[in-house]
Amino acid sequence: MSSFLLLLFLVHCLGLSVSAAGVQLHEQNNHVVMDNGILQVSISTPQGFVIGIQYEGIKNLLNVQNEEDNRGYWDHNFWTGQDNYNSGSGVYDRIEATNYKVIVRTKEQVELSFTRMWHPSTNGTIAPVNIDKRFLMLRGSSGFYSYAIYKRLKGWPGFQLFNNRMVFKPNPDKFHYMIISGNRQREMPLQQDRERGQKLAYEEAVLLPNGEVDDKYQYSMDAKDIRVHGWISTDSTVGFWQILPSSESRSFGPLKQFLTSHTGPISINTFHSTHYVGENFGMNFKDGEAWKKIFGPLFVYVNSVPGKGDRQMLWRNANRQFMNEVKSWPYKFPASKDFARSNKRGSISGRLIVKDRYVSRAGIAAKGAYVGLAKPGKAGSWQTECKGYQFWTVANEGGNFSIKNVLIGNYNLYAWIPGFIGDFKYHAAIRITAGSAKQIGNLVYKAPRNGPTLWEIGIPDRSAAEFYIPNPNPTYINKLYVKHDRFRQYGLWERYAELHRKRDLVYEVWANNYRKDWYFAQNTRKKGNKYEGSTWQIQFKLEGVVKKAKYKLRVAVAAAHGAELQVRVTSRSARRPLFLSGSVGRENAIARHGIHGVYKLFNVDVPGKVLRKGNNTIYLSQPRKLDAFTGIMYDYLRFEGPDPNS
Repeated sequence: MSSFLLLLFLVHCLGLSVSAAGVQLHEQNNHVVMDNGILQVSISTPQGFVIGIQYEGIKNLLNVQNEEDNRGYWDHNFWTGQDNYNSGSGVYDRIEATNYKVIVRTKEQVELSFTRMWHPSTNGTIAPVNIDKRFLMLRGSSGFYSYAIYKRLKGWPGFQLFNNRMVFKPNPDKFHYMIISGNRQREMPLQQDRERGQKLAYEEAVLLPNGEVDDKYQYSMDAKDIRVHGWISTDSTVGFWQILPSSESRSFGPLKQFLTSHTGPISINTFHSTHYVGENFGMNFKDGEAWKKIFGPLFVYVNSVPGKGDRQMLWRNANRQFMNEVKSWPYKFPASKDFARSNKRGSISGRLIVKDRYVSRAGIAAKGAYVGLAKPGKAGSWQTECKGYQFWTVANEGGNFSIKNVLIGNYNLYAWIPGFIGDFKYHAAIRITAGSAKQIGNLVYKAPRNGPTLWEIGIPDRSAAEFYIPNPNPTYINKLYVKHDRFRQYGLWERYAELHRKRDLVYEVWANNYRKDWYFAQNTRKKGNKYEGSTWQIQFKLEGVVKKAKYKLRVAVAAAHGAELQVRVTSRSARRPLFLSGSVGRENAIARHGIHGVYKLFNVDVPGKVLRKGNNTIYLSQPRKLDAFTGIMYDYLRFEGPDPNS
């Protein structure tokens, strides 16, 4: 690349400004324009909708065919009463501000505030929470920032918040190629293709005229994996991206799955959503409960390459920009006093060790452990916690961890370790203060264990991805997932009955391989116009049995939806199961191609007297039959013998 082209690339891709004017604010009758010489962002006043983004000679990167309130916006869904919740209805609210104010106006930055204040006279049409939408632009930056401050005052009525997000709808004439990760990128169908297609089992899934399936849930991602995602123009010269440098304001921890970009084109940054966890885990505010939370800031980044376009160059540059934003976190420039800068945060570090005497007599370094701080609760409660902030890291090979930039507050320290079942919670409360750097020392997680492993199925990693994923019905293909992530294909719930026509799954421990023989989901099968449950068998052999001892069956569940687990041993027809879970899960991960949801661990005592020397069978029954998506995805199963020292 010549020096001239390199200069152009730096100007276009890295946001280096050739304008000495700095950031300017142009106020019009019904909108305001933030302009730093690189891009111009138009926002309606006082509503606070992003109505235009001008960049590189393109008058508007957003969809000008849409109304002005349907191009770039914050929105949420909420329910205000038990009647709404029970009826399944709710209120969708594209948040329209009523007041506009300039917070900062200098050559270095502009920050704007668009607020909407709650009042009892709204009668449930808006959620009882004050909202301040902020938009911010810096000198020399090839993009702009946005964040939202939600605040409830004491004494206000209760409600339930089920999702909130920042949404952009790029120009469909210019943006067809979507990238959400290195191996999840493709030319996307047009909205017109969806409109001409055939709706499938739910409205989000459509069989397109070209024979492929399009479903927005096929593009969900774990929070821990969402770095940067967006769209590239048809000539491959311009990229439109959303970047969130910190997941601290997202709900439900690092494994929570969120929608990203999908057909529209549409680009979403979701902070709170009940997808993959269940509607019963929405933010539920009691009457009188006060609360405040900042969502974001996120960064809307635009980049370009001169001359002939290069998609991967744009993608690599967007990832470098993500790393730059991470290095700058927490940002110094947001003007709101509610956003805590680095001097108002603290850190904590330590080392996590696992003890499992049947794996090693010595302590085992918790390599790759996910360690985090979240609101005080029970072990594993971080999976369903959504009102506060969460801060997570991954331990190194020695089990050492360090969590930085933690907001002031009271927390519990939680962890889970790939390769081991269960959840860790440190017994003492953690208080983070401004500037604190806590050294917590060595922590020990005693992994659940009763006795030696007699057999096991799967890998304890909170996912069903290692189990058998069938080829999809050829009618319902998404070509992106032919070679990887096959669980994202549509209609796999129907394949179980097709592959097990005469009887349910039977797994012989001594002969079968869980990667080939253990189906990834125990879902219902359709019989006529109705659905029926299923009973799986695990057949195994014991060389001997201690009749007076207790054996232990560990059943780790990766996801469940409207299901029930019944465990019987030896006799399938036993009137009373040895274990009955009751209703489990509302994650809908089977329908949404999720492969995991909310992790659960069931520990089942198996009296030695029900076992016998030689052949034995454990029956796993899922009798509920609400619909095609009712079922269980297992993470890992282990059968333990009695402790020889007891």
